[in-house]
Amino acid sequence: MTFKGGRDLTSDMIQMLMPVNMKPPKNRKSTLWRMSKSRPVPSRLGGRTLKERVIRELPSKTVISYALAYINPLIFSGDNGRVLGYDNSHDDAHRHFMGTIVPDPLTSYEELYERFEREWQEIAIRFVNGEHT
Repeated sequence: MTFKGGRDLTSDMIQMLMPVNMKPPKNRKSTLWRMSKSRPVPSRLGGRTLKERVIRELPSKTVISYALAYINPLIFSGDNGRVLGYDNSHDDAHRHFMGTIVPDPLTSYEELYERFEREWQEIAIRFVNGEHT
């Protein structure tokens, strides 16, 4: 991916955007592992927030609930600023994109997470470059 002015999104930048590898706690009595976090988007990518919530069943680590969101009201002010998102609320896997919701069946959470990372970065770079999404 290339920024306006020819700068590339380097592997170092991508690494900084990736979340810390988190593992379920050991010796937990619960049958569920919940992880929820927000992380800021660097200003060079237009700023704002990425949110992730995932609930896994233990010990299988099967994802039973998830929500991923890229929030930037400078790009889209509707839907509380959610530009892009994926979740399976209401027992239905779906994709949010600037106010539009379409079904999006989950293949695997890991594949979905990688797709989400690629998509929000492409949207952010287009925004920084002054292109319409």
